[in-house]
Amino acid sequence: MYKSIFFLILFILQSNLFASEVNKHPEAKETLEADRQLGEVNIYSARKEALIKPLLDIFTEKTGIPVNLVTGDADELIQRLEAEGRNTPADLLLTVDVARLHRAKQNGLLQTVSSDILEQVVPDEYRDPEGYWYGLSLRSRVIVYAPDRVKPEELSSYGSYEGLAEPVWKGRLCVRSSSNPYNQSLVAAMMENDGKENTEKWARGLVSNFARSPKGGDRDQITAVAAGQCDVALVNTYYLAGMLHSSQEEERALAKKVRLFWPNQSGRGAHVNVSGAGVIKTAAHVTEAVKLLEFMVSAEAQAWYAEQNNEYPVRQGIRVSDTLSQWGDFKADTLNLGVLGKHNAEAINLMDRVGWK
Repeated sequence: MYKSIFFLILFILQSNLFASEVNKHPEAKETLEADRQLGEVNIYSARKEALIKPLLDIFTEKTGIPVNLVTGDADELIQRLEAEGRNTPADLLLTVDVARLHRAKQNGLLQTVSSDILEQVVPDEYRDPEGYWYGLSLRSRVIVYAPDRVKPEELSSYGSYEGLAEPVWKGRLCVRSSSNPYNQSLVAAMMENDGKENTEKWARGLVSNFARSPKGGDRDQITAVAAGQCDVALVNTYYLAGMLHSSQEEERALAKKVRLFWPNQSGRGAHVNVSGAGVIKTAAHVTEAVKLLEFMVSAEAQAWYAEQNNEYPVRQGIRVSDTLSQWGDFKADTLNLGVLGKHNAEAINLMDRVGWK
């Protein structure tokens, strides 16, 4: 018993001495409080780990804030958030398509974020008007074509999204299925820009021009054009860039057989989409989550996106990769991307009606 009392008295004396030293040095007290408050960030991400983890590691190295990453299909992650409710460990939801961010917002899974940095850096069209989500990187849905089979005058006359429904492309077009969120968002943009009736007419013409039933991912569409199964295809820019820089010689060779064409440059501009993120409504680490969002739109992080992932930065004045530079500047549609989420369900129904499988 005496031994226990001795150690208790010693502990109290040491604690008082430590507190005295901290009070003598205010900067030490601030550091101690900061350490106590240092949290973590838990992310549910629809991005593959290889495309986001290196950037998160840089954030942790700079701030000391650990980041825990769970990756998966966007729809499954949203379902998981709904099932977990208030017990979810997630602080951030990161997706590769704006429609999923909009769905998360509509389902009450996100909270508004007010940040001077985010509002100054991210253009209005690439963030939710109410601050529920922010775009972090851009990609455009463009036309890739076989230069030996597509005439320049065909592109100049029919190289728009609307033009792809013209009979000149009969049996010459490859595209992914209607279940793909990138195609859903393109159709949603068409509905906003051209009207629902015109978009349905366009979609019927597009389906009639399919060279084959929709299948595979964007890399498969590029491969199909290179292999002569079709002459044109709709793909996201970073897939073509990824193939050009692939570690597999065969993929690089296939990508070099196609060329990129920017649609609608004399009109509203090429359709763009974002990878973006929003803070979970019940997040336990809101401050840390916002810090991470702010870091991801920093000049350093945006340059990383541009160079490593071959995506276009949302921040102005960032140098893009050599591959993106070779494709030249392009005019982007300035439609607020929040509209795409609002039209998503209608877009899916429209695609079903016209037989876009």
